Amino acid sequence: MDVNIQHQKIELIQWLTTLDDESLVQKLIEIRNSVTSDWWSTISNDEKKSIIEGVLDADNGNLTPHSKARAIYERWL
Repeated sequence: MDVNIQHQKIELIQWLTTLDDESLVQKLIEIRNSVTSDWWSTISNDEKKSIIEGVLDADNGNLTPHSKARAIYERWL
């Protein structure tokens, strides 16, 4: 990463530690929240469905032991 951007980020951190204006801090939090994306919203519906099915399987005890999974996929490990 560019050294200049690292220096700018450090300056921002130092500046943030001096802020006493709650409304400004709140605005900065809102900016941060608006640019932070949740990975869940970036994946496809098929991926979401697969994850949900996997979690439900795990919750219901439908699991494969590590030793069996390793034996199945050994050649790719």
